[in-house]
Amino acid sequence: MTNRLRKPYIAGNWKMNLDRSKCLALVKVIKGRLRDGNDREVGVFVPSLYLADVSAVAQGSPLGIGSQNMWFEDSGAFTGELAARMLREVGADRVLVGHSERRQLFQEPDSWMSKKLRNSLDHDLLPIYCIGETLDERKANRTDRTIKRQLESGFETLRAEETHRITIAYEPIWAIGTGETATAEQVAAVHKMIRRWLVQRFGEPAANMVRILYGGSVKPDNAKQLMAIDEVDGLLVGGASLQAETFLPIIEFDAR
Repeated sequence: MTNRLRKPYIAGNWKMNLDRSKCLALVKVIKGRLRDGNDREVGVFVPSLYLADVSAVAQGSPLGIGSQNMWFEDSGAFTGELAARMLREVGADRVLVGHSERRQLFQEPDSWMSKKLRNSLDHDLLPIYCIGETLDERKANRTDRTIKRQLESGFETLRAEETHRITIAYEPIWAIGTGETATAEQVAAVHKMIRRWLVQRFGEPAANMVRILYGGSVKPDNAKQLMAIDEVDGLLVGGASLQAETFLPIIEFDAR
């Protein structure tokens, strides 16, 4: 394992999967395996309907409980949306912002991202800000341009002293749920580019506080290899986070 500057962060995004009983059962198993949380951070992003129940089961453990989405206003005529303050009230302490499925399927524009990040921080919800390029963008050598655009739109209103509260997840869209995983060289190159952008924007001390996760067909058999890449501070896991037998080996990627 590399000599780490930042605590590893393993996050599971359950998307629109599992029912209430399976959510609670899985959280119980994860909770039972976590130690004191000093050596790694673990969070699960659950369907919002189950947040209160999952949060109650996770109490007494370092397991973080997050929402998969949020709106950037505190209240109003936004049918079907959830405010950060509402998520906090039912036990969420973190949130996903800008996941590619929100951007692509639900047409969330770049202009919403800084508002979501700003509002999440203002309500003590720790965001994972998701960025990544499509297959067409990668083939056209537009990966860096796309990632920088997403970074600029998301961090527009943020200050250097707030960076330690934000996590970035690089998820190449062409690798999400496809079984395809970016090569170690591809992952390292993008993560280094993201770090350089952060240094230029906020200065080295603040930039070094930001954790950059990799997501995209993460599995038990590639987690250790991905975590061995110098600039990878953690993993955002999709399908493999839905079962204890596949998620726990990823959480325990460095187990002997």
